Amino acid sequence: QAQLVESGGGLVQAGDSLRLACRASIRTISLYALGWFRQAPGKEREFVAGINWSGGTTMEADSVRGRFTISRDNAKNTVYLQMNSLKPEDTAVYYCAARRTSVRATAREYDYWGQGTQVTVSS
Repeated sequence: QAQLVESGGGLVQAGDSLRLACRASIRTISLYALGWFRQAPGKEREFVAGINWSGGTTMEADSVRGRFTISRDNAKNTVYLQMNSLKPEDTAVYYCAARRTSVRATAREYDYWGQGTQVTVSS
């Protein structure tokens, strides 16, 4: 059974940085694309960033491009989300997700999900 566990969330001030990590217990993780999504209260889950199996292709939402960077370390079965210049509107529960092969920006196309980690940005 695949398992994804996020860590690194917390309470920060606007302008600060955080790095989220997601450790995946999936055999052949190197064959999976990994993504980060977020969900704020009362809103739908939205795509933040994704990375393909090799790390050679990444996607970011317009709202985070230039501030957030996704990366992965297949040797550690871990995907990271470096978040800089955080804004109050980045406040949400952040989830990592996995799907076979290529990265997608739609939540329903992902097969495995973590439980989420809370990120709160105060103004």
